[in-house]
This record gives sequence, structure tokens and C-alpha cells, in this order.
Amino acid sequence: MPDAMTKTSVGAYKSQLTSEPVDLTEAEQMELKSELTKLEAEIVTLRQALGAKERRCGVLKRKLGLTTLVGLRQNLSKSWHDVQVSNAYVKQKTSVALSIMSSAICRKFGDMKKLATFRSFEAHPNEGSRIQ
Repeated sequence: MPDAMTKTSVGAYKSQLTSEPVDLTEAEQMELKSELTKLEAEIVTLRQALGAKERRCGVLKRKLGLTTLVGLRQNLSKSWHDVQVSNAYVKQKTSVALSIMSSAICRKFGDMKKLATFRSFEAHPNEGSRIQ
């Protein structure tokens, strides 16, 4: 990369030589500098056109009653929907559901251990496995 571009405060680009230029003839350097100047001017023009279009877009949205808050709410709703259908979210929901289910099963086993019937099995562990 022979030249690096740095953005100035007015939006134009200023070239700063960061290394020795590639072996170019003076005519090639002049041609490249000319092309660079044209591109920089085109970038400025495009930024101005984009700014004008963004302002016009804002005017049209206000006339249609589409406020920034409505747009923000729509964007948030869409983003939340995208999160909900994403694989990571679905996997997390599944993980949470399995965790809740395993807690419920453990709690039920704990409750069963308190029952007299279960205690009798614990008191005589070998009697249940004997063949009679």
C-alpha cells in the first residue's frame, strides 16, 4: 500500500506518503494522482447527495406520521424476532427448559423419598431383589 488516506475534518481525503512509492514513471504518478483527485471529488459529491436524500426521507416519514420512535420500535421488534428464531436463542431456551424439568424431577424424587412406601424400600434394600 504505497499511500494511506486520512480523512480530514471537511470530509475530503488527504494523501500521506507512508512508504516509498512503487516504481512508477512520472506520467503514471500524474495519472494516478489525477484519478485520485477525481475519486475524492466524487466521494464528496456522493456524500452530499446521500445527505440530501436522507433529509428528504426524514421529511417524507414525518409527513406519513412515521416518527423516529415508531421506526425504533419496529427495528427493535424485528431484532427481537430475529433473536428469538436464532439457533443460539432456541438452544438456550431448550437448555433452560431441560434445567427446569430436571429440577422438577429431582424435587419429585425428593418428595418420593419422604413417603413411607419408599422408606420401606430403603430400609430393606436386598428384599426387593430376592426371587421368591
